[in-house]
Amino acid sequence: MDRMNQVRKAVIPAAGLGTRFLPATKAQPKEMLPIVDKPTIQYVVEEAAAAGLSDILIITGRGKRAVEDHFDKAFELEFFLKEKKEHERLKQVEESTRIGNIHFIRQKEPLGLGHAILCAKDHVGDEPFVVLLGDIIVEQNRPCTAELIGQYHRRGCSILALQRLPDDELSSYGVIDGREVEDGVYHLTNLIEKPSPGAAPTNLAILGRYLLTPGIFECIEKTSADKGGEIQLTDAIKLLSNREDIYGLEYKGELWDVGTVPGFLRATVDFALQRDDVRDGFLDYLRSVIAREGSKD
Repeated sequence: MDRMNQVRKAVIPAAGLGTRFLPATKAQPKEMLPIVDKPTIQYVVEEAAAAGLSDILIITGRGKRAVEDHFDKAFELEFFLKEKKEHERLKQVEESTRIGNIHFIRQKEPLGLGHAILCAKDHVGDEPFVVLLGDIIVEQNRPCTAELIGQYHRRGCSILALQRLPDDELSSYGVIDGREVEDGVYHLTNLIEKPSPGAAPTNLAILGRYLLTPGIFECIEKTSADKGGEIQLTDAIKLLSNREDIYGLEYKGELWDVGTVPGFLRATVDFALQRDDVRDGFLDYLRSVIAREGSKD
């Protein structure tokens, strides 16, 4: 496969202010909030690496230095753990520095997701690439990014990951319209960003994983800012769909939207229950909480 058709690069936007998690995010990036004991963004980076993406670019902003430090060597900490013979903890610390070839670019102004992706133009060049939003975590045993890459190798065009949502949740997402060409695969005919209640053409929402051709950059440059002064990636993708075929792939694995407090809490509970070292004690506690709350009715 020639380089033009290889998918080697991932772009992870991590420049948002995280206002939904204030005051916790006043001095801490939301991407560093832990799901149990691992920062949210590490799950996303690990998904990209597991899909074979060897070049990972994280778009940061002011106050995000902790994200860069997390994926860097921590010599003093590693030395301390070696001296104490804390081998398991040392392994956990070193894991984040061995995930892949990680780069950082700063988005200097909060001008929207589209603008954040445009910051990656020079780094990506003329190659297809995957965008992974940092506030969506997917099932580790069914990596969404790998499924998108498989579809790209079949179709040679942009592929968006989709999820089915209840009608009352669609107004918070980009929603697609399209023709189903095979089970769970749709040829896109339209995209609507955050449709008003009752206006969504389907219940298929973009879930935060995009495999895009480099043509997206010119489309972003031609996309006007919305009323809030932000350049929306969905608007640029809609423009790209007028020039190239775009498909959507319905992702049928488990996912967690950790960009909201309820979603973050659900992820914390679910991931804790997957851990052999904490599951039993935590499950006993949850049962006691349910019993206590039930006694109040």
